[in-house]
Amino acid sequence: MKRILGAMLLFIFALNINIAAQQLLTLEQCRQLAIDNNKALKIASEQEKTAYYNKKEALSKFFPEIQFVGGYLRNQKSLHLLPMLPPEIALPIPIGDITSIPLDDNIRNGIYKAGEVDIKNVWAGGFNLTQPIFMGGKIIAYNDLRSYAQELAKTMKETQMTDVIVEVDNAYWQVVSVANKKKLAESYVQLMKKMDYDISAMEEEGVATKADRLSVNVKLNEAEMTLTKAENGLSLAKMLLSQICGLPISNAITVKDENLDNLGITTDNDTIPNIDEALANRTEIRSLELATKISGKQEKIALADFMPNVALTANYLWTNPNLSAGFEKKFDGMWNVGVIVKVPLNFFSNSAKLNVAKTETRIKQFQLADAKEKITLQINQSAYKLSEANKKLATTQKNTEKADENLRYATVGFEEGVISASDVMAAHTAWLSAHSDQIDAQIDIILCRIYLNKALGRKL
Repeated sequence: MKRILGAMLLFIFALNINIAAQQLLTLEQCRQLAIDNNKALKIASEQEKTAYYNKKEALSKFFPEIQFVGGYLRNQKSLHLLPMLPPEIALPIPIGDITSIPLDDNIRNGIYKAGEVDIKNVWAGGFNLTQPIFMGGKIIAYNDLRSYAQELAKTMKETQMTDVIVEVDNAYWQVVSVANKKKLAESYVQLMKKMDYDISAMEEEGVATKADRLSVNVKLNEAEMTLTKAENGLSLAKMLLSQICGLPISNAITVKDENLDNLGITTDNDTIPNIDEALANRTEIRSLELATKISGKQEKIALADFMPNVALTANYLWTNPNLSAGFEKKFDGMWNVGVIVKVPLNFFSNSAKLNVAKTETRIKQFQLADAKEKITLQINQSAYKLSEANKKLATTQKNTEKADENLRYATVGFEEGVISASDVMAAHTAWLSAHSDQIDAQIDIILCRIYLNKALGRKL
């Protein structure tokens, strides 16, 4: 009984997996899956968190720094304030004829012990508070730099997300393209099978030759090979889409638009791209602008190294032995306040740092100008490619209509015996080529619009 229940549960589990795998995936679902599972986006999110905490750390520089310092010291010997008197020394006592009295060892040792300070075990500790007053503008520049760095991390994440969306869109429409070509190949195979059946019947009636039948057989084999390639291509395209979406790599997925009989792409008059709009919206431009501002703040930080630094300091210290009570063996403390002034004199190295910072700023400015030129070129190229794709679609639509009409006439003429088999096969080939070109043109327009929107910095 347990085995039967286990087998039933396993069957239900496998059935649920199969049903889930056969669910249709929309473009938005594929985008969301790719965003949720993309490793580069996760890294960008962590970098954004790092920039946030760096900003909080920079803000703490405005507030006083408080620290505790403590220690213990074990000394081999004690401290003696008086030296050991030599034996020949005498105590001067003018009494009659006696001018001095020799010191015996007990007195000399007593004097030596009286000047002894026990420092074999020394304890010391204290709190220190340092409040910056003037740091040459370094703290303000450092906070501004961290704010720009936080914005830069956010902008770079947006750039990475746009790249992920473009990648998944490209893979999605590639699946749609190959799926439509697969359906086209299946139709082509059915046409060739019907023709093979007709030519075989005509050969039996003596109105077609064996050579005609063999030619049709060759075309049928080519059609079946084309279908096999389309099936393999569709499997590979779905595997790539699965990998991008973070799903198990397999071809057991179905995208919504691959089942459409007509993609519904028209040759609309797309608006003329606005270069100023792109330069204002492109995340790459914003990133380079922020990088330029960061370099400018690094210049100010380097310039602050030439300025004096002023800070307020306050301390509370305690020691054992007690320094304020004759080195008594107990803890006692005291407080003090003061002002610290630091004036840098290493102008040579500071000048080198400042020149490096200025050079980095100029590099970022050149990179920003170069990026604007390249983006302008990219927009014009994308607009040109979209215009060419619209023209190509208009041409392929006309060719498809003519190919459909030509195939219809050729099929009717072949059945009536007034058109040869070779002419009908040529019509079939032209029909397949025209429809395949139309599919390519439709997908090309979709992708060109995606690339143009990306170039313009629009939301995809």
